[in-house]
Amino acid sequence: MRKMLLGAIGLTAALFVAPAAHAQTPLKIGLISAYSGQFADTAAQIDNGVKLYIKQHGDVVAGRKIEILRKDTGGPNPDVAKRLAQELVVRDSADILAGFTLTPEAMAASDISAEAKKFMVIMNAATSIITTKSNYSARVSLTLPMIGETIAKWAYKDGVRKAYTMVADFGPGHDAEQSFQKAFKEAGGEIVGSVRMPVANPDFSAFVQRAKDLNPESIFVFIPGGAQPSALGKAFAERGVDPNKIRILSTGEPVDETALKSLGDIAVGRISAWHYDYNLNNPLNKKFVAAFNAEFKRNPDFFALGGYDGMHLIYESLKKTGGKSDGDSLIAAAKGMKWDSPRGPVSIDPETRDVVNTVYIRRVQKVGNELVNVEFDKFENVKDPVKAAMKK
Repeated sequence: MRKMLLGAIGLTAALFVAPAAHAQTPLKIGLISAYSGQFADTAAQIDNGVKLYIKQHGDVVAGRKIEILRKDTGGPNPDVAKRLAQELVVRDSADILAGFTLTPEAMAASDISAEAKKFMVIMNAATSIITTKSNYSARVSLTLPMIGETIAKWAYKDGVRKAYTMVADFGPGHDAEQSFQKAFKEAGGEIVGSVRMPVANPDFSAFVQRAKDLNPESIFVFIPGGAQPSALGKAFAERGVDPNKIRILSTGEPVDETALKSLGDIAVGRISAWHYDYNLNNPLNKKFVAAFNAEFKRNPDFFALGGYDGMHLIYESLKKTGGKSDGDSLIAAAKGMKWDSPRGPVSIDPETRDVVNTVYIRRVQKVGNELVNVEFDKFENVKDPVKAAMKK
C-alpha cells in the first residue's frame, strides 16, 4: 500500500513540474514545523527567520512570487509530518518542502521528497543521517556530530581526561553521544559512564545524581531546546554539581538565551560548542540582530538563523536556475553554494548536501547584568564527521 501511495505521489508531482517551471507561476514553499506543543517557540523562531529574510529581500525571486504554506505537526509527530508533506505536494502543488524542527519529522517527510523529487531544505533537524534519506534534500543548520566531535577534541586539548555523557534518547542524542565518545577516546580520554534520558523527561534529578556519584572531570550534555534545558540545569544545581569543579560541556541548546534567563547565575562557567549565538561579533550578525529585534522584539537564536539561511539557500538556488523549480534543477544549484551568514562563512558540501561552517567554543559569563555565551575559541570549516567517515 505504501509503495502504491508513494508511486501515486511521484506521478502526481510529475504532472506539476511543467507548469511550475514557468516564471510567472508562484513558487510555493511548504513550511512544516511544530507550531504548537512543547516545541512551538522553536517553530516560531524558524518562521521569524523566514519572515525577516522575505521582508529584506522581497517576495519575488527570478520572476516567481514566493508563497509560504505553513503546516503544523504539533510535534514530535513523524506520521503527521509525512501526511502534511504528501498533502503539500499532491493537493497544494508545493514546489519546495522546508522547515523541520525535529529529526523524526524530517526523516518522515524525506520519503515524500525523494518520491516526488521535491527540493527539501532542512532548517533545524540535526541528526546526521537525514540528508541520506532524499537526494533532493539540503541542510543549512548543523549536525550534532559536528558539535560532539568538536567539543570532545577541545576538551581533551584543554586537559580533560575523563568524561560522562548524558543525552536525550532519540536520533540527535545518539549522534551527539557517539560522536563525543568516539572523538574523546581517539584523543586519549576515558568515558567513565553514560546515560540516555527520555525525550520528554520532566525530572532529571536521578540522572544527575548517577553522574555525580562517579565524580567525573566533565559531563557532556545534549537535550533538545525548549523547557528541558532549565530543568536539567536546576537539577545540576540542586544536586551540587558545580561547573567550576566538574566541567559541564554541552551543545548549544542547554545554554541558549531562554535557558540562561531561567537558570540565572547557576549557569556561569558552563562551556558549549555551537555554530551561532546572537552575541557573535561580526558586522553581518550585528545587522541581523538589530533587524530581528526591530521586527520581533527579541533576539534571534539558532532556530531563527536556520529559517533565515534556509531562505537564502532557496532564493539563491532559484536565481541560479532562472526560476526553474523542479527538484533536479534546485538541488544541483544548491550543491556547493557558498555565502556569508550572520554565523560566518557557510557552504553546502556538494557531495553530502550538508552544511559546512564554523563551530565556536563558548563559556557562560556575566557581562554587566546579562548572562551570555562568550566565544573564546573556534574550529573553522567543520563538516559532518559521520559522512566524512563514510567517504573514506
